[in-house]
Amino acid sequence: MAEKVETYPCQEKWKIFFCPFFKDLRSVFKLDELGLEIAKIAFPAAMALTADPIASLIDTAFIGQIGAVELAAVGISIALFNQVSRIAIFPLVSVTTSFVAEEDTLTQMSQEAEKSETLQMGTLVSTEGDKLIPTEESHDCTDMLESQSNCCNIVKTESEKRSIPSASSALIIGGILGIIQAVLLISLAEPALNIMGVKSDSPMLRPAQQYLKLRSLGAPAVLLSLAMQGVFRGFKDTQTPLYATLAGDITNIVLDPIFIFIFRLGVSGAAIAHILSQYLISVILFWRLLQQVVLIPPSRKHLQIARFLKNGFLLLTRVIAVTFCVTLAASLAAHQGPIPMAAFQVCLQVWLATSLLADGLAVAGQAILASAFARKDFDRTTATASRVLQLGLVLGMVLAIILGVGLPFAGRIFTKDDDVLHLITVATPFVAATQPINALAFVFDGVNFGASDFSYAAHSLVLVAILSIISLFILSSSFGYVGLWIALTIYMSLRAFVGFWRIGTGTGPWSYLRS
Repeated sequence: MAEKVETYPCQEKWKIFFCPFFKDLRSVFKLDELGLEIAKIAFPAAMALTADPIASLIDTAFIGQIGAVELAAVGISIALFNQVSRIAIFPLVSVTTSFVAEEDTLTQMSQEAEKSETLQMGTLVSTEGDKLIPTEESHDCTDMLESQSNCCNIVKTESEKRSIPSASSALIIGGILGIIQAVLLISLAEPALNIMGVKSDSPMLRPAQQYLKLRSLGAPAVLLSLAMQGVFRGFKDTQTPLYATLAGDITNIVLDPIFIFIFRLGVSGAAIAHILSQYLISVILFWRLLQQVVLIPPSRKHLQIARFLKNGFLLLTRVIAVTFCVTLAASLAAHQGPIPMAAFQVCLQVWLATSLLADGLAVAGQAILASAFARKDFDRTTATASRVLQLGLVLGMVLAIILGVGLPFAGRIFTKDDDVLHLITVATPFVAATQPINALAFVFDGVNFGASDFSYAAHSLVLVAILSIISLFILSSSFGYVGLWIALTIYMSLRAFVGFWRIGTGTGPWSYLRS
């Protein structure tokens, strides 16, 4: 039974616009049924999402001990690898989470309907039996029928795995995309790095090329593991991906100093350690998924590949627009030289790692909203959207304080170069001040994906990217390194605004707010 939550009393347009932030504001930290469900999904998801960037930060710290050139080289390689990876990963994971949540909810509703029908038939039989047997015996008969029904339901549940076609589709698409990504990055490593600003005479080229080619061998594992994480998120299970990710990242952290310093492999050692950790994560997740889901559907028609590709293409357009802005910023930093690029790499990794904490709330919002929209439980959709947005804003403010105070001191963990440390200090106000904005942007993504509002998410972010790209070129040429961070602040502000606009105006799937 869905929890009954009060709907938005916001028929007037201006009231609708501000409702996502102010509805039930005093309940933001309330551990009611909704609050506990959000926490149960969001906390493990946030830990899993931040585990990989933290591992990358540790990679960065180890590589920073080799030298500023190697640090900058790995930074540009990671930016390029992430750009290509996110083009495939983000649509795949987001679509998988929404589709699996919908299919799982509809399956549960169907089972509940069958169980209710069975119990009704048992009641009818016992009512007819009242004419022939005493009342006390009729109760025994009803109890027996209910017991048999429950028993059969338990046996069915225990003996059968979940039949979720989207899970199989995600694995097939993820595997194919991973192989394509590996082939492209390995064969086009040098020209791709040249486009990113690492020219043939740059000292960064050789270590950047070594790291990129080796790390690309892990692309199939990355795509498969994240596709499986999308399946588990759809089941509202974020603990399994967390355990798998922690196992992989701990392995990465242990192997890093061994390969980098003991075996003297340098940046190649960091890449090898990362590859091994990603394949370990994939094996763990696949083993757990086999225990829960039927991965071979009855026919190809059940895979719904066309539905995946249609919505995936919309998000593909969106993610190209989104990640291109960050990648362009990294490329512009590389054009300024190894010192600005090294500082930009450290700040960007911190910026992304802390911001991804809010993505845990986005995952929770998406999973809960997808189920609620499948049930047409609009009371729950409004309450969930408000709660995760309010929590995201609070989280962003806390992160802003922590980074504003701690980042200038934490910079020495990554490098001892005074010039790089100076530029890290210069970027600190921007990294800290954008945390509330970043948090809201990520949470709005999850909210709109939970409503399967993929078309708006794609088209709005293309417009944001166009404006942001223009600001990046203008501000970087006018203000150099500082201009990059001003432009990134504008970019994230626009992302948050378009997410807020959709719900605030009560359009698309949120049109019921105006009724």
